[in-house]
Amino acid sequence: MKHIPLFVAACLCAVSCTSQSEQEPVPEYANYVNPFIGTDFTGNTYPGASVPFGMVQLSPDNGLPGWDRIAGYFYPDSTIAGFSHTHLTGTGAGDLYDVIFMPVTNPYKEAEPPLGIYSSFSHENEEASAGYYRVLLSDYNINVELTATERCGIQRYTFPKADASVFVNLKKALNWDFTKDSYMQVVDSVTIRGYRMSEGWAPDQRLYFVSRFSKPFKGYELDTTTIYQNKKRCGVAYVGRFDFDTAEGEQIVVRTAISGVSIDGAEKNFEAEVPHSAVKEKRTDGSDGNDSGTAASLAWDFDAYRADATAAWNKELAKIEVKGGTFDDRVNFYTALYHTMLAPTIFSDIDGRYFGPDKKIHQTDGWANYSTFSLWDTYRAAHPLFTYTQPQRVNDMVKSFLAFYDQNGRLPVWNLYGNETDMMIGYHSVPVIVDAYLKGIGDFDPEKALAACIATANIDDYRGIGLYKKYGYVPYNLENESVSKTLEYAYDDYCIALMAEKMGKKEVADEFFVRSKNYRNQYNPETSFMQPRDDKGNWIEGFDAKDYTTHITESNGWQYFWYVPQNIDDLIALTGGEERFTQKLDSMFTYHPDEGDELPIFSTGMIGQYAHGNEPSHHVIYLYNKVGQPWKTQQYAAEVMQELYRNEPAGLCGNEDCGQMSAWYVMSAMGFYPVDPVSRTYEIGTPLFTEVKMHLANGKVFTVLAPKASRQNIYVQSVKVNGEPYRKSYFTHEQIMSGATVEFEMGDRPGKVWYE
Repeated sequence: MKHIPLFVAACLCAVSCTSQSEQEPVPEYANYVNPFIGTDFTGNTYPGASVPFGMVQLSPDNGLPGWDRIAGYFYPDSTIAGFSHTHLTGTGAGDLYDVIFMPVTNPYKEAEPPLGIYSSFSHENEEASAGYYRVLLSDYNINVELTATERCGIQRYTFPKADASVFVNLKKALNWDFTKDSYMQVVDSVTIRGYRMSEGWAPDQRLYFVSRFSKPFKGYELDTTTIYQNKKRCGVAYVGRFDFDTAEGEQIVVRTAISGVSIDGAEKNFEAEVPHSAVKEKRTDGSDGNDSGTAASLAWDFDAYRADATAAWNKELAKIEVKGGTFDDRVNFYTALYHTMLAPTIFSDIDGRYFGPDKKIHQTDGWANYSTFSLWDTYRAAHPLFTYTQPQRVNDMVKSFLAFYDQNGRLPVWNLYGNETDMMIGYHSVPVIVDAYLKGIGDFDPEKALAACIATANIDDYRGIGLYKKYGYVPYNLENESVSKTLEYAYDDYCIALMAEKMGKKEVADEFFVRSKNYRNQYNPETSFMQPRDDKGNWIEGFDAKDYTTHITESNGWQYFWYVPQNIDDLIALTGGEERFTQKLDSMFTYHPDEGDELPIFSTGMIGQYAHGNEPSHHVIYLYNKVGQPWKTQQYAAEVMQELYRNEPAGLCGNEDCGQMSAWYVMSAMGFYPVDPVSRTYEIGTPLFTEVKMHLANGKVFTVLAPKASRQNIYVQSVKVNGEPYRKSYFTHEQIMSGATVEFEMGDRPGKVWYE
C-alpha cells in the first residue's frame, strides 16, 4: 500500500493554489520528498531526520537484526526500540546505530534480547518529510519528533501525565555492529556525555556525544555490563535511565551533538549548532521567557531547528527544478535527489578535526572531511551528478580521498568513519578524482592526486592487482571475482591514463592506456562473453553466462559483459560488429530467467537478464545509442522509470546504495546518463518531465524542454540545442556548463534517428 506521508497535503495545496493564480508560486521542493520510499523490499533506506550530507542520521530502529533491517528500520515491522543517531542508507551491510534514546512511561515493555525495551507503533501515527520524522509510541502514548543539524540530533517528546523515563543505550548493537567499550557521565541535572567504541563493518568506530535535556531529570541510574570478546574483557557497556514526572502534553526536548574526535569535539559541535541560546525560548502559555528549567521552555526550539533543516533541503533540492509529469513522478524525482544527498557524510567537527585511518586526529585547512563512500556504486552516476549540484563538496571529497591516502597508504575503496571496510572491488576513488580534474573542479593538487591514483593501482598484493599486471587479467584459480576485477581495474586504469595525458605525462598515460585494454584478455570469442580463465590461459569449463558464481561480483556473465564503458566501440568490434552486438543487447532484455532459477538477493528489478536493482547493469540501457537504435534506450529507460521507481515504501527495486540507485533516476529523468563517468559526455535517453532547469554554480541554467513528454510520448523525434538541430546522441559537459537549452520533440512511436 502507498504510504501517505506529511508532504502530501502541502503538495496538493501548492498544486491547487497554482491553478487559482496567474503566477505559479515557487514550490517548496522538500514537500515532495517521501523518506519512506525504500524502507520496504530491498531498498534498505531509513525514514529519519538528517540534513544534506549530515553527520547525524537520527532515525527509528525496530530493534531486531536482519538484512531487511540494515538501515535500522523495516516498514513491515511494528516495533520501535529506540532512536539512534547514525545510520547507513541503502547498503547491504549493517553498522552504526550509535547513541540510542528510548522514551517510556513506567512500567515499560521489555522483550527478550535482542529486542529489549520497545513499543508498538502504527503507520497511521507516523510521518516523515525532509529533515523531520514523527511517530506515536502506542504503548506509552508518547509522541516522538526528530530533526537534525549537520552534527546534532534534536528530539522532542510529548508525554502523557506519567512517571516517565528516557533510556540512553550505549550497549545495544545490531547486525554487524558490536559494542567494544562505552562510557556515560552525568554532568548535571540536564547534561550527559560519553562515548561508544564499536566494531563491525568499520573495524574501529569511535563516537563521542554530549546530550542536554530541556527539563532536569529527577533521578537517574547508570547500569554497566562488562563486555567480553574472545573470552577476554574488552570494555564496559553503559545504559542510562533518566526519570521524569510529566504532565499531560508536556514536552521535553533533547539535543545531542556527536563527534568522531572527542567529547570536547562534541561540545564544540553542540555550541556551534544547537546552543542553549540559539533560538528565543517560549513558554507553552505563549509568554516569552528564558527559564530553561521549565518543562516546555525549549519546545519551540525544535520547530526552529526543523525549519532550518527544511530550508537546508529546499536550498539543495531547488538546484534542479522540474515541471510536468505526474504528482508521483515529482515525488519520485525529489525523493531520489534527496537520497543522493544522504551520503557521503561530513566527518570533521566544526573546528575541522577528524579521526583518520591511522587512528590519529587530523586537522583540515578550510575544507570538510567526508566519510561513507560507497564508491563501487556511486562513481557511476552520483558523483558525476555532484559535479553539477555540489562542486564545492566534490573538491572537499577529493581532498578527503587524498588525506585518506596520506594516512592509509592507498585511496579509499569503501571508507566508513575513518576506517577502510574494503567492501566491493576496484579502486573507484580514481574516476571520482579524474572526473573532477577533467572538469576543472576545485583546488586540490593534481600532481599529488595522480601520484595517489598510480600508487593505489600498483599495490601488487592487494586483491589480485599484481596478477592483473602480470597476466593482463586476474586468473580465476588464484583470485576470486576475477572477471569483475579485471574489467573494473581496466576502467580505473583508463581514468588514470586520461588524467596523465592531460597533464602531459605521456609515459604514464601510455602505460595505463595499455592496461585499460586488459578487458580484451577476458573476452572469449567462442562464447562471446567475458569469461574466467586460469593462469595458464585456459577458459573455465562449464561456463554458463546466466550463472552467479564467485568469479563475478554480485552479477552474472550477462550483466558484466557490457562493462567496458571506456571503449564501447571496441566491445562492439569484439562481439562481431553492430548487428551481432545489437542482437546480444536485445537478448539481454528478453532472455528471462527460468522459473526454477534461484536469483540472489541483489538480482532484482529484472528485465530479462538486466538487473536494475544492482549497479553493474545501470549503463546498459543506454548502449542502444551506440548502434543506431535509440528508441530502445528510450523504451527501456521509460519502463524502468515508470515501473521500478514508485511512490511507496517498496518503491525501490534494489539497495539504494548511498544514492546511486536514485542518481540513475535523477539523471535519466532529466533525459541523459553518463555511460562513461569520466567522458564528460551523457548519452541521451528520454526526458520524464516537460521542463527541467539545472541551476549551476557558475550562475547559468541548463534547461531541458520536452513540452509533449508524457507516459505515452516517450520517444524522441528530434533534438535541438540552442534552437539549432542537434546531430549527436549525447550532450557534453561544456554544453551543460554553458547553460544550453535543449528541446526534445516527443512522440508515442519511435522516431527517426536524429544523430549521425
